[in-house]
Amino acid sequence: MPELKENLPADSFRVYLDLHENPQELPVIRKWAAVLAISCASLCVASSSSMAVFAEDGVAQEFRISRLVSVLSLSLFVEGLGLGPLLVGPLSEVYGRNLVYRISYGLFFLCSFPVAFAPNAGVFLVFRFLGGFCGSAFLSVAGGSISDLFSDSTVANPMAVYTISPFIGPVLGPLLSGFINQNLYWRWTFRIQTIWVFIQYIALFILVPETYTPILLRKKARRLREDTGITTYWAPLDRENSHLLTAIAISCYRPFQLMIFDRMALLLNLWTALILGILYLAFQAFPIIFVNNHGFNVQSTGLTFLGIGLGMILAISSQPYWNRLFAHEADRHRGQPPPEVRLLMGKLGGVLVPVGLFWMAFSTYPRVPWIVIIIASIPFGAGIYFVFTSTFTYLVTAYRPIAASAMASNSALRSAFAAVFPIFARPMYLKLGTVGATALLAGLTTLMAPLPFIFYKIGARLRAQSRFTAE
Repeated sequence: MPELKENLPADSFRVYLDLHENPQELPVIRKWAAVLAISCASLCVASSSSMAVFAEDGVAQEFRISRLVSVLSLSLFVEGLGLGPLLVGPLSEVYGRNLVYRISYGLFFLCSFPVAFAPNAGVFLVFRFLGGFCGSAFLSVAGGSISDLFSDSTVANPMAVYTISPFIGPVLGPLLSGFINQNLYWRWTFRIQTIWVFIQYIALFILVPETYTPILLRKKARRLREDTGITTYWAPLDRENSHLLTAIAISCYRPFQLMIFDRMALLLNLWTALILGILYLAFQAFPIIFVNNHGFNVQSTGLTFLGIGLGMILAISSQPYWNRLFAHEADRHRGQPPPEVRLLMGKLGGVLVPVGLFWMAFSTYPRVPWIVIIIASIPFGAGIYFVFTSTFTYLVTAYRPIAASAMASNSALRSAFAAVFPIFARPMYLKLGTVGATALLAGLTTLMAPLPFIFYKIGARLRAQSRFTAE
């Protein structure tokens, strides 16, 4: 909640925000313009990870590398997305969200050029990693901007718009890439991506204001000191003794400390990591299934990801139902529902993911119509949304004292799985066949499906024993 004069005790030289300076008092149109700009920027970053999928053959031919090495263009970008938040999070708390957005997205734009015009495979792969690292701000900091702009009672809808972008992005990437690589030279995949990044960069400058209250207070204190000549005006951030390097060090080690010493966080992170790994593995598996078994061309194969995207859209469309359910649970617990309530959505997602995968597995026979596989991917896509949304909100509420570290631990492990799974996807599918390989993945998600049911029952007891939730 922003520090306003109306709700805090007076201090003669401490600076507070006036009501009109509160980001939540901006016009509704202005706030929604910022939400859409941030969400589209996140969509662009997430799409950029998977747009490389159908350019892999062209990359391998031009740079004379194996197809396995060309898959690293996807894996390294995703790994950059996972490591970036460890640095970006502390920077945003010191320099504000807007400066981090502009610098990180500017660097993301600059890193796109060496990728699009790479003279060799080394340059291409290094700048794919750096691009993911620089673009990661929108998958770690952007949610904070939206919560700054809206009150608790109105934040659900804008947060839902932002939340869907990192999920839809990886599905949109192959769809765009399929059309580009079917009709144009492979480098146009990254040239078009660069143009898109530039448009989003301009939108960020025009539409997104600074929203982080400590930074707004520090700027106001500095302005008052300059305008009045009174040097004793101060904001809380001026008197904090925290050091940036210390904050970065804590940001780097605490997520891994949490996973090592807290089994509940580790298992939930493994669950989401496995599911994201399977999603990115699908970018290698779908071409095998639809090209080899059904004779699809590149752009038609890109369209096969629409089923997963449709499932995600249908899942987010159910958000009003979940909001009513959570409100009912809040009333039942006198306004203080336990974090485990958030796992109700995860229960449904935990069932839908293996159901969708098993259905897909036994639909990959060549004699089964191709549309059945796409229909089977709808519950898989819906389950992904339910699992991730449930886990994210649970980690933030259950580990509130170290919520940023809890999310960073999840991001790091998810990205590691998403980076590795595409590398072994093709060998696994060629060895086990489309039915056996997909059924194996479905079996792994089935083993993890009981987690939300178990933690719903015993999560409160485990939290009471955890030194992280008790901090």
